[in-house]
Amino acid sequence: MKEIEKIVRRHDQIDWTQEKTALGTVVRVEASAYRRIGARMYVSSNGNWEGGISGGCLEGDALKRALIAISKNKSSVVVYDTMEDDAHQIGVGLGCNGKIEVMFTPIDPRDAQNPIEMIRHKVSSRRLNLVYQIIAAPDSNEMNLGKVYEAINDLARDTRINPATLAIEKEDILDQQKSKVCSFTNSLGDAYTILYECLMPKTRVICIGDNYDVNAFIEVAHPLGWEIHVAGKKRKMNKYIFDHAASISSYEAAVDIPVDSYTAVILMSHDYKTDLDLLQHYINIDVPYIGLLGPKKRMEKMQKELNAVDIDIDLFNAENLHAPVGLDIGAESPEEIAVSIISEILSVMRNRNGKKLRYRKGPIHKREM
Repeated sequence: MKEIEKIVRRHDQIDWTQEKTALGTVVRVEASAYRRIGARMYVSSNGNWEGGISGGCLEGDALKRALIAISKNKSSVVVYDTMEDDAHQIGVGLGCNGKIEVMFTPIDPRDAQNPIEMIRHKVSSRRLNLVYQIIAAPDSNEMNLGKVYEAINDLARDTRINPATLAIEKEDILDQQKSKVCSFTNSLGDAYTILYECLMPKTRVICIGDNYDVNAFIEVAHPLGWEIHVAGKKRKMNKYIFDHAASISSYEAAVDIPVDSYTAVILMSHDYKTDLDLLQHYINIDVPYIGLLGPKKRMEKMQKELNAVDIDIDLFNAENLHAPVGLDIGAESPEEIAVSIISEILSVMRNRNGKKLRYRKGPIHKREM
């Protein structure tokens, strides 16, 4: 989401009397690639760009392709294939060994349904969203190549594909929470390829605490583009938190910060009672990640106190509770501890185990469907 936010901001800064723009979007990936479906590169006619579609090996050529799209005012798909050792293929020799397809679409600022406007409000959405993009179309409908849709009925109208057929794929993709490229044939026998792209909400972090390690955590986490809320004593927080936190509240008001399926809560107040009280609140609501700072014996003490007053909470078997918080990377300084916690949050949100990649069987990224 951070990349999309930066692209939207750049779009809003364009002087349309002097510049034109195009958007490059990764729409299909095969085998290994540095970026996945949905990676974007926003190019201006003056040669500046925001975002990226690779680790740097393809951006030079992508800039040229985007300028061609601007010049012709026509969308096109470019295939970058680095699976074979072809000395004439861009990216060979860089170890990519994959194939990606990039859609280059000229942007018309007068069109309220251009690709930038179609994703603009998704940035602040707190639910999983789907957008649909035509990435292959018959010659008779090439004017809609690259067009992005929010609603299936609009897509069905322009392609004459049965909306019920399109909806079947939608439900499966929402369930898997994974982007997918689908092929369809309409009632006239015309073939289309549609990208169903999942746009995930940005991770929301509720950080409970106000000590120096909280300050360090926010400074490390903010560049990720996460939505960060802090609860604690304001007089103990540094200027960086006031400048970059989405909200700052008291410990008592922490329970009023909204949570959802993309929220992580970190209890690091260094106050036993505060952490225990808020742990009881969060453990009973649907939040995917709760991190508790401190040694395991601190949680054991909490469990004994809960048992003593007959509160039916099993901290040891709560799947969303991570105590001690963080991955075991030998972190010592506040900044290193922040990296440990952030890494664990990412592993939970992305459904990964947090182990060394050298031991992973298969590709680094899960394959898009």
